[in-house]
Amino acid sequence: MRDNIYAVGDVREKPRPEEIYTNYAILGRYILTPEIFEILRALPPGHGGEIQLTDAISALCPAGRVTAVDFEGRRFDTGNLFGYLEAQIEISLKDPVVGPWLKNYIKERASVL
Repeated sequence: MRDNIYAVGDVREKPRPEEIYTNYAILGRYILTPEIFEILRALPPGHGGEIQLTDAISALCPAGRVTAVDFEGRRFDTGNLFGYLEAQIEISLKDPVVGPWLKNYIKERASVL
């Protein structure tokens, strides 16, 4: 295995500070097998009163069925407006068609702020 690939022993949805046991976080990118649906059907509501995908993934951990990749790169929290906008700007600036236009637009706007 490569240095950035790990077997996962457990995952938790939004742990309280005293429950945190690692510096790693789930980024919400998964490759799931069909067995996850059977586990989800049998789960009681978890955090926030919702059926949690994280709980179903956790159920696969004891059997050694979960592998993680330590992501290298910039992560955007697109679950909130500011993170979503940051991601859109960063991606757009790298686009060969949109990038030059957006760069000029940002400079124009910044000059009047």
